[in-house]
Formats: sequence, C-alpha cells, structure tokens
Amino acid sequence: MTTIYKIIIVLISYYALPVHSIIITPKPPSIPAETYVLLNADTGKIIASFDETKQINPASITKLMTAYVVFESLNEGQVLLDDRVRVSKRASSIGGSTMFLNPMLNVNVEELLQGMIIVSGNDASIALAEHIAGTEEAFSEYMNEYAEVMGLKNTNYQNSYGLDDDEHYSSAIDIAILASRIIKDFPQYFPWYSEQSYFSDKIRDLKTDQPIKQFNRNKLLKRDKSVDGMKTGFTSSAGYCLVATAKKDNMRLIAVVTGSKTPDERTEAASALLNYGFRFFENKTIVDSSTIYAEAKVWKGKDDNISLVTNKNIQKTIPKGSSKNIKSNIEIFEPITAPIDTTQPIGKLTLTLDNNILVETSLFSNKPIEKDSIWGQIYDSAILLFE
Repeated sequence: MTTIYKIIIVLISYYALPVHSIIITPKPPSIPAETYVLLNADTGKIIASFDETKQINPASITKLMTAYVVFESLNEGQVLLDDRVRVSKRASSIGGSTMFLNPMLNVNVEELLQGMIIVSGNDASIALAEHIAGTEEAFSEYMNEYAEVMGLKNTNYQNSYGLDDDEHYSSAIDIAILASRIIKDFPQYFPWYSEQSYFSDKIRDLKTDQPIKQFNRNKLLKRDKSVDGMKTGFTSSAGYCLVATAKKDNMRLIAVVTGSKTPDERTEAASALLNYGFRFFENKTIVDSSTIYAEAKVWKGKDDNISLVTNKNIQKTIPKGSSKNIKSNIEIFEPITAPIDTTQPIGKLTLTLDNNILVETSLFSNKPIEKDSIWGQIYDSAILLFE
C-alpha cells in the first residue's frame, strides 16, 4: 500500500469517529417583568428565571391558594360542591373584581369557585373563605399551613383574595409550585381555569334583567390553543401579574410573570417564556427500568452472573437534541456475594450532560440470587482470597 493511500485511510478513520454534538441553547428572552419563572411542571426543572425568590405582592393570584384549600376541603368531604353558601355583607360589598353577589342570592360552592377562578371574584373568595373557616382570618391560617406543607418559603397570606398588605406576599417560584400542585392534585377541577367566560341565571343586570356575562382576563386562552390556564392579578403596587400554563408534546410548562406595567406586557411576557421553553427544551426518559445497564460477577451464589437494572424510570428536562451527548458511568459495589434480593443496591448509575450531573441512581439485580451449596461457597471463598 502506498503512503498516500495510508494517509487517506487514516483521515477517513479519523473523521468517521463519533464527535460530541454541539447544542446551542440561547438565553431566555428579555421580558418586561419585575420577576419571572418558567417551570416544567412534569420534572420540576426551572428552565428560566429572574429574581424568582423575591417577595412580591401576588394580588389576585392569591386565589390559587384559596382554590387549593377549597379543593382539599371537597376532597376530604368537609364541604360539597352543591352546599349552599351564605353571602355575608362583607363579601357582597368588597368591591374590586366581583361576580356581583348579594346576601339574598342562593349560591353554592361550585358557583362560587367558578366565579372566583374564571372572573376573579373577590366576593366569591371571601364567601368561600367564610364558608370553610368561619372567618377570612381563620381561612388565611389554613392557607399558610398549606403553604408550609408545600415548602413555599417566600409566601405568607393575610387574606383570601389578594388585598395589598405588607405581610401578604409570595414569589414567582412559590406561585409556580402552587400552580403545579393544583394541576397535579386536582385534575377534576383544573378545566375551570381554561374557561373564557362565566355567567349565572341567578346573577342578572338590574336594568336589563339579563344574566351578567364576564370574561376571563387571561388573553392567552384565546390566542394560543395550547394554553389552558391559569390566573391573572393586578393591584397598583403589584403591577400586572400572570400565571400561564400550556401543554405541548407531552410537556407542561408554567410561566409566572409579575410586576408588568400593562395587561398586554404580561401577556406577551408569559407567551415569550412559554414559546422559549417549548422551542428549546424537551422531556426525555433518560433512565429506563426495562434497560440492563451492566452485567456483574456473583460470588457464593447459585448463579454466577447478574444483570444490573434500575427500579424506576427517570424523566428529565434537557435542551432539545442533547440526549445524544449524555455520558454514563457505572460503579459496581464489588465483590457481590449471595444471597441478593432485588431491593439491595449493588451499583450506581451516574448520567452527566456537559459535565453536570443529571442523575445518580442505584442499580439492582434483576432477579434474586440464592446462596450456592456449602461446597460452592467454600470454593468461591478460596478464589476470593486471591482476587
């Protein structure tokens, strides 16, 4: 073979080697908001954020927790959807965003939930709080207890509907976690957050005697079919806030935007975050319980070898196309001696992406291994002395 042919073969071999794919993920979009977070509700991954732990006034986004407490009460059988609720003078006179309740109306829990969720009724929020706990102050204690259980570290409630108060605050990340809990814990009630309007025959315009139809302030519900919730908020101190959630390609994202200057700004900001997440990220099952990750030698057992597997599937949010760059490392806890059951960790699987650890998980035998005969054990013991 001539020298030139040897060089060509070497070059071909070199370029045929697998190379590390370069995946470029741009920075999150610049949006008009005081704080924000983009959370993957499936995996808990924060895809993008800015000052996400800063304490802010949540305004009417407070009603997410009000709804959560009521949903829990329904789940526990403490109240029923068709329970009649007395509307107090305080609830009917609260002002702001309302569903036009008055003390003479015969309304139930379901109607009030819809009025609070779809049209952000302050009156509905107070009526529900008083129905569950007797007073709004007592209800606020429930809200704070649930916040503590959820691990919301920058949240404290003083009322059920979002009235400005120095001791009434939350954060973008806490709001996103709360929104994800509603979606996961109460799928039967979540569809109310996608309703674009609400009216009741019981609540009529005094001049026309026609039902008062009100509209959801979340403009993304009309603009983007993938968006199916969740809540707006506004006070002069809080600015315009929005929690928007959408699902595409089996991935659910939650965008929380606070402190925007106009309703359109908060809509565009949330939309930009959602689009960024769906465009550049994906959910991948990177650990599969049906996959054999390694084979290992067994000592003093009836079987000489075992297959190592995981006991669960693990899904992660990663940049699109980057799964081919995930590297794996397997550590086996040798020597492996019988007896072995399928719950005993005998190894560890570590997956990394761009030198960052994605997953560390234990490896197990895919089947139980019994002890060998006494002579088999003695034989393996003798061999182990020289290992």
